[in-house]
Amino acid sequence: MAKNPLQTKLCDSLGIEYPIVAFTHCKDVVAAVTNAGGFAVMGETHHTPDEIEADIRWIREKVGDKPFGIDLVFPASVPAMGSIDELKAQIPQAQRDYAEDIKKRHNIPPPKNTPELYELGWMTQEVPRKQLEVVLDEKVAVLASGLGSPVFILEAAHERGMQVWGLVGKPRQAKRELEAGVDAIIAQGFDAAGHTGAIGTFSIVSQVAAIAGDTPVIAAGGITTGTHLAAAITLGAAGVWTGTLWLACRESDKEMVIKEKVLRATAEDTSHSACVSGFTMRTLKSKWHEEWAKPEAPKPAPAPYQLLLFAEMKQSAMDWNLEDFMTEAAGQGVGFINEMKPAREIVFDMAEEALSVFEDVTGVAAEAEE
Repeated sequence: MAKNPLQTKLCDSLGIEYPIVAFTHCKDVVAAVTNAGGFAVMGETHHTPDEIEADIRWIREKVGDKPFGIDLVFPASVPAMGSIDELKAQIPQAQRDYAEDIKKRHNIPPPKNTPELYELGWMTQEVPRKQLEVVLDEKVAVLASGLGSPVFILEAAHERGMQVWGLVGKPRQAKRELEAGVDAIIAQGFDAAGHTGAIGTFSIVSQVAAIAGDTPVIAAGGITTGTHLAAAITLGAAGVWTGTLWLACRESDKEMVIKEKVLRATAEDTSHSACVSGFTMRTLKSKWHEEWAKPEAPKPAPAPYQLLLFAEMKQSAMDWNLEDFMTEAAGQGVGFINEMKPAREIVFDMAEEALSVFEDVTGVAAEAEE
């Protein structure tokens, strides 16, 4: 019997059974994946410090002493502070006028509700710092930085016994963070959902693994199957970071119309564009993307001003059921998601498929877990 290839140094460092990391904004998914033996990271950029504290305590009630993580973002290029009204007043006129023209041509009414994205923490640098204070106070197992360098957090987190993970899209970013002492590097390829760089997953994972030494590398970008998990480990990763995979699971709190869009989507139905947030971001295609890709469209406004324009459009789309204008962050692996399954089953199926791949390649079955 061969050693279980899924028992990686990431599993050893966290005390988990499977090297599968679920990134999600839904605490029910966090609990389900954690209790299934994986590791889950809750994206909290859209919550207030009080809401983050409540989420952490709710998760702990559901998972006991099992570890989980929190993801925040720390972009350096957004304003230091400012209210939503102050930021909206700073939106460049050309982009403001174009967004208004889109609404007029498509007869899009104003949203019924305050745009949900107005609560997004990284509109300024001030809010993420307040969010960070709560996460440090709660001493969660892992603090992941989904955008921006987490180096400034290291000392405070390590003093509290927490791990710090950095998400990178370039080898030079990985080198800086490794030298600073991060506990794991998430090497994210172009295939990924959300904010991502220009290097493909196979290339970025291999390059970062070659310089990481004993620091675990977590592969991200289009990873949705057990075959992807096996490939990532073969490339030198100690685990995988998955996000799109959980959007349509049973526990996900996404609206059914979004789940159905995810289930129908293929890799060709995603767009890598700055039109949503001002940073290049992979999301499902929509009429909003089509409009900003036209020759007459201005260049998207820088962050966070483009996000403020999109926030109102997104809310109108949800409030008035304008499906053509609905979108969601989704990676190119979305085409492998074709049914709504419980999160627990997704974890088990992914691990089983990966082990089967290794057995097929080597002709040797993996050693069973005790």
